[in-house]
Amino acid sequence: MTVTKPPNLNLNATLKENTTTEVTKKPKSPSFLVTKISIFLGLTLTHHQKIRTSNMREDEQQQLQTAEELMQQLRSKATELLLREEWKESVQVYTQFIGLCQSQITETKQEASQLSKLKKSLCLALSNRAEARSRLRDFDDALRDCEQALKIESSHFKALLCKGKILLSLNRYSMALDCFKETLVDAQASGSLETVNGFLEKSKKLEYQSRTGALDLSDWILNGLRGKCPELAEYIGAVQISKSEISGRGLFATKNVEAGTLFLVTKAIATERGILSGENSNENEQLVMWKNFIDKVMESISKRQRTRHLISILSSGDNEDEVEVPDVSAFRPEAEERRSSNEKLDMGKILSILDVNSLVEDAISAKVLGKNKGLYGVGLWALASFINHSCSPNARRVHVGDYIIVHASRDVKAGKEITFAYFDMLLPLEKRKEMSKTWGFHCKCKRCKFEEGMSSKQELSEIEIGLERGIDAGNAVFRLEENMKRWIVRGKEKGYLRASIWSAYAETYGSERLMKRWGKRIPAAEAVVDSVVEAVGSDERMLKVLIEGLKGSSCGMPEMERPIKLGKGLYGKLVKKQALKSLLEI
Repeated sequence: MTVTKPPNLNLNATLKENTTTEVTKKPKSPSFLVTKISIFLGLTLTHHQKIRTSNMREDEQQQLQTAEELMQQLRSKATELLLREEWKESVQVYTQFIGLCQSQITETKQEASQLSKLKKSLCLALSNRAEARSRLRDFDDALRDCEQALKIESSHFKALLCKGKILLSLNRYSMALDCFKETLVDAQASGSLETVNGFLEKSKKLEYQSRTGALDLSDWILNGLRGKCPELAEYIGAVQISKSEISGRGLFATKNVEAGTLFLVTKAIATERGILSGENSNENEQLVMWKNFIDKVMESISKRQRTRHLISILSSGDNEDEVEVPDVSAFRPEAEERRSSNEKLDMGKILSILDVNSLVEDAISAKVLGKNKGLYGVGLWALASFINHSCSPNARRVHVGDYIIVHASRDVKAGKEITFAYFDMLLPLEKRKEMSKTWGFHCKCKRCKFEEGMSSKQELSEIEIGLERGIDAGNAVFRLEENMKRWIVRGKEKGYLRASIWSAYAETYGSERLMKRWGKRIPAAEAVVDSVVEAVGSDERMLKVLIEGLKGSSCGMPEMERPIKLGKGLYGKLVKKQALKSLLEI
């Protein structure tokens, strides 16, 4: 563009000319002079404005070009990091790119086509950052990225797919299913139809499990527990949280259930596992594992508001009678956005909460299936931590991967509290008292109260002392059975006393020599096992006695159904009969 230079203006000369040529020209009026000056000045200002505008446009174009070059560099670097699975670094670079892209959209005048291009780039970058964040288990921020991308383009394939995967990781199955259904429109065009269909089937399966609690681990068990653990859905059955007569708050059954019925399935907030090399190094190794476990819990708290809220609900061991009783719905995955906690959790309180609520996987009331068997493991399962101890428990747990499966170990009536055995319940009262002290409580369950009342019986004390000194196990069993007849002990109370010296019963029934001497003078193993199971629930040691007894006799199929029934109390209704036989080795 050519700019014409205005003529040089000499105002003084002009004014002089106007005053000295009166003969030939009529004098000009002052208004005429002002007008002329204004025109000349206007021409000058317009000229400078055009130059300035031209320079500004050149500067803007240069800035746009520089920004585009920088954005291209950042986009290439972020994509490279994402493909190399360097998630943390990828998030950092995508954050720079997103900030620059948003700045270009809001602060710079763009043509419609350029603005559309920027928005598409922003949408894709948000989706990719969400993917990286989800791999870092930073699910809350990842979900926000997806939501922001979908505000720009509501049907963006990658954003919808990523959101669905995040919701699936958060166990929000119905919402994940909806996302995957929306992606079907573009799945074919993107060549991702098979992937999307896989996520759809998985979501449907888990959503069904979460509604019904219909789990089946049979194929995995029959395959020798090899390969990856089955994918499980979180499930909350007929339970509620209420004030407990045992301690603080507890979990209660809301309807009558039979042995093996599923109470709940829930995923750990955090776990830590390892191999303990030997007795001398166990304590130090456990301390290291405990530190790692605490670090994982702290990381989860920092990344997820829901985790912070759930942990804040748990007991720290103080003021148990004053703590709020939460609704069980707060522990359902779909309750994610219903409520958040602003309560401050300092390290001291978190340590107290973990000390009170953490569970060891390989415990007396638990079975560990799969690759974690044989490892020492500790974890925090929020809802399961409401289950109190009893020496007459009615529930057991099975650990599969990071999930805990809690089921009834015997029939439970509506309104009854669901309880675990925190330590070995097949011990005499005094030993159980010692164990409860190490856990920081004094057990007041019905069994302990009954045995407290029986502790004055000298004959019972003599039997327990005799067993410690190595008397004949068959003799101890015979004496207890005879004394229970004299004391008129019936029903569950028989099972309580038999459970207290179970080691003597197991030794007697497992010894050919002792059975020759005492077999006809003591009850059959099946009757004793039944009474103990009714009193304290299924236990692997009782099942072993029953199965060995049946193997040694010429029993038919009806008799072999007895261990199958007890096996349901041990493993729950997680497996079909053939798989359960495989577990029980019958």
